[in-house]
Amino acid sequence: MVHVEYNGAVLGDSSKTAVLPDGTAEYDFITSFECSPDGPNSLDVLVQKPLLLTVLEVVPKEKKKPEKITPLGQAVVDLLPLLQGVRSLKVFAPLYAVPASPSEMLHPEATSGLEVTVSTKELLLSATQFSSGNLLSITLEAAYSVPEAFTTDAQQNYMACLQIPAAGEKELPLLFKNGILKADGEKEPLPRPKNWPLGSILAPRALNIPDSFIIGGRYEDEDGELTKSEDKEFRMQAESTKRIVWDTERRCFLDAAAVAVLQKRIAECRYWPVELCRMSMASAGKGKVTKIDKGDEDKQIAFHGVAYVNMAHLLCPGVQQIRGAFRVFNYDDSEVFEKTKIQYSIFRDLRSQLSLVKEGLGNSPVSKAAPSKAPKEEKDSSATQYSEAGTFLVMEIKLDRPLVPKRLREELIRRVKELIPPHPALPPRMEGARKVVEDYHKRVTSVALAILREYHELFGKQQADQGVMDHETLEEQKRQLNYELNTSGKYFAFKEQLKYSVVKIVREKYLKTTAFETKEQLQAFLSELYVYLVDNMHIALNKLLSGEDVSPAPPSCATRKQLWLFAREAEANKDLKLASVFYQQRIARDQRSVQSWMDYGAFCLLYEDATKAQECFQQAVCLDPQHIQSLLLCGIAAVKLQHYEEAEIFFEDACCLEPTSIIAWTLSGLFYETQNNYIQAERNFREAKKLLRAQFEEEGRILEAAEGEGKKPSSSSTDPEKIPDVSADKQAVEGVTSKEEATALQQAPEGNLQAEQVHSDFQSSTSQDGQPAASCPAPGPQPLPCTIFMKTVEFLMKVNAIRFVNKALAHELLLSLQEGPSYAYYMALAWSYMLQEDFPRCEECLSEAVRINPLNPNVWAQKGHLCYLQKDFVNAKECYERVISFVEDAEDMHFVYLRLGSIYLEEKEYGRAKNIYLLACDNSASCLTWLGVGIACYRLEEMLEAEDALSEANALNNTNAEVWGYLALICLQGGRQLEAEQCYKYTVKLGLQNEALLQEIRAAQHRFGFGDPSL
Repeated sequence: MVHVEYNGAVLGDSSKTAVLPDGTAEYDFITSFECSPDGPNSLDVLVQKPLLLTVLEVVPKEKKKPEKITPLGQAVVDLLPLLQGVRSLKVFAPLYAVPASPSEMLHPEATSGLEVTVSTKELLLSATQFSSGNLLSITLEAAYSVPEAFTTDAQQNYMACLQIPAAGEKELPLLFKNGILKADGEKEPLPRPKNWPLGSILAPRALNIPDSFIIGGRYEDEDGELTKSEDKEFRMQAESTKRIVWDTERRCFLDAAAVAVLQKRIAECRYWPVELCRMSMASAGKGKVTKIDKGDEDKQIAFHGVAYVNMAHLLCPGVQQIRGAFRVFNYDDSEVFEKTKIQYSIFRDLRSQLSLVKEGLGNSPVSKAAPSKAPKEEKDSSATQYSEAGTFLVMEIKLDRPLVPKRLREELIRRVKELIPPHPALPPRMEGARKVVEDYHKRVTSVALAILREYHELFGKQQADQGVMDHETLEEQKRQLNYELNTSGKYFAFKEQLKYSVVKIVREKYLKTTAFETKEQLQAFLSELYVYLVDNMHIALNKLLSGEDVSPAPPSCATRKQLWLFAREAEANKDLKLASVFYQQRIARDQRSVQSWMDYGAFCLLYEDATKAQECFQQAVCLDPQHIQSLLLCGIAAVKLQHYEEAEIFFEDACCLEPTSIIAWTLSGLFYETQNNYIQAERNFREAKKLLRAQFEEEGRILEAAEGEGKKPSSSSTDPEKIPDVSADKQAVEGVTSKEEATALQQAPEGNLQAEQVHSDFQSSTSQDGQPAASCPAPGPQPLPCTIFMKTVEFLMKVNAIRFVNKALAHELLLSLQEGPSYAYYMALAWSYMLQEDFPRCEECLSEAVRINPLNPNVWAQKGHLCYLQKDFVNAKECYERVISFVEDAEDMHFVYLRLGSIYLEEKEYGRAKNIYLLACDNSASCLTWLGVGIACYRLEEMLEAEDALSEANALNNTNAEVWGYLALICLQGGRQLEAEQCYKYTVKLGLQNEALLQEIRAAQHRFGFGDPSL
């Protein structure tokens, strides 16, 4: 037969049934119990207590022997689905054997079960009530590193309790009883099942909650305390020593009002107390009542402790669960009130309202406004032993739905589109009358220039420049030109070039697309058209002949990559206007290039204004909404503009778009830190560390596999995430640096950075976990940065996000307080100081970097740049020469060559300057590198080589006035009057700023007697 009970009450027994030959038994037993809010079986009881069924074996009466009943097994049925919108629940409940029962001894491996149907007359919760409420589950796993005074005395009951806010002024206490004290031995297995809060039952395996397990995980991924690397060894030892194990899960359903109260309470006070104590279990004879049942308030509470659980994580968007270890402290009223704002103890003040002997909660929530008379509490040192032993609780708090829903990807896409509306498509190309007339003018001009070239080939250019010629000569030249054009076929070719533009004028201007009806109409139209075409031909020719003597320079043939290099050179020389022009030219070459928009935006972020930078980054997002770096940069620009809500949307969208991006999670964490949302920041940092650790492990596996095959692995860590290729070799100050950042980056001569802007909460939560920045790289293939913050710093330096660089470096310093900052840290900090022109501090950082890694060419390159900016050319020259003597090149060799070459020119070491500039041309040719070669060759009186080098420079950038100036000098030296004048015109027109060179040109013009048209 089957014995049915619920919540300690017997519901009935089925009739005795014989087992059929096929091993089944039909019971057809029906029973019921009442579920009501105010009764013993409320919803709070229903969600956490299962239906208990016991199968009993009944041996018939024999002579002089009574009927024998033996329990065979037990099964449990979870009633939670009845709250989730179903009225009838049919399950196959596994039957677990009672130890030493006939079923276990005869069939230890057999599996059996009971078919059970549970139904209600009506829904316990409507769909609206269930959707507006929430299911809270709390699992108390164990207490580790317990005091030595704890013993395995059967009369001791180890208990823990916390209260959950209910609607109104009520509190719902959740009591965990019957903790099992285990001695030293093996660790608790993982995964292991969670248990029902039923106490002792006949079949211990029936205590296991189906499909509910304690999984465990890495300490550093937890939400509690003791997550730092130095705590790992302590926790591992504690888990295999004396401990109290509960592994019990309690649930409670929170209606909409209770959910609101829960959110409000967490917002008001993030720490919630979990009390722990040891109670003596008084034995009582049959029919007697224990002292506790009598409400003996003189009963002493032993080892009364409290753990403070930080519940604020549950207010982070999308968070449904927190799990971690929480230290246990001795219970002190003032400390508990200070941390939790709670003025009473559950075990001490509300003990009479708890059912400590009977299993369960009591009939109703406890009123927090009416604590009972306090019993005596031990005044000895028992409670302080928790702190001395380092006791900590491991527990999990889980919600069915997050208190703060996380924005869906679709919503984030919609919000981003609202912030960055898509640009309208270009209007369809329409010819129109004005357009075809302009095209006709261009064709006329083109043909006229071609005829002029033919004239120069026949009669020479010098003759045309001699002045006005007589009429007969002009007519003779005209006849010969017509003859040459007709016999060569060029006349027909020129006519064909004009034909198409004339046809378009007929169609667009005169709207003639059909044949004429009479010859008179045709002749009249041709006369009108002829007059119109001749008039517009004269207009085009007058525009051509009335232009300036100096024709506009032809467009540069430089590639986008070269334009980016020219812009970096202009930045290094602090010619920001020219740098902006090069960035804009780069965009004009390809307006759909995301990288070009990002590079210009990074330039604007540092030198111009954040509004223009934001426009550039938003344009990049318009071109590619899936581009994660563009989204991050939009967030950075929004922070600088103090548009914090927009920034949060961009950072959240980046993390949602690329959940494996270490940089996105770290940057998002740094942003939340600026908003004082330290809990969310900590969670984002933890996610970034988890990803970095996984990346380390994956690269380790690749390395082992490659070593096993005898191959050298190609490191994927040199560019794990695409990073904008923006120069980090900047020598200008950002417009404003906040006092907060300046304070955070105060550095003493010993190199200890005071990271004051980092909230103290992170000192326990931050732990060790693209391509290198141009101004502070490392040589050769690089391993992954050791922390998420240095990895993020590399990206931030590329995009000139100084504020975020400073915050990331402050975190990095906190991680390195014991071992000291790394080489990369000092290089990044030096970069920051160099941008702010704080040269003394920059020098201190570089000195520390040299001390740590003296064989790295990059630190010497940076040291050389610092000396160069300080006009200390002697030391700059020494540093640069050291850099080029290394076997491996520094990352910014281009600027090393440029600046070392300029120093050689100043010191009149022209031969060495020529060699250095040639190395620069071989490394990355630009207008400035070829200009350096040209200057050196000119000073060495190698005029032919000088002219070739300057011509190369002019081909790359024909707007450099200094190039035209040296070309003018070369033409003057060679006696080429016309070319000297033309070069000088361009030199003046482009505004040469080098007064010494301008004086040298004028002196040469005076000496040779030509070259200046104004003389």
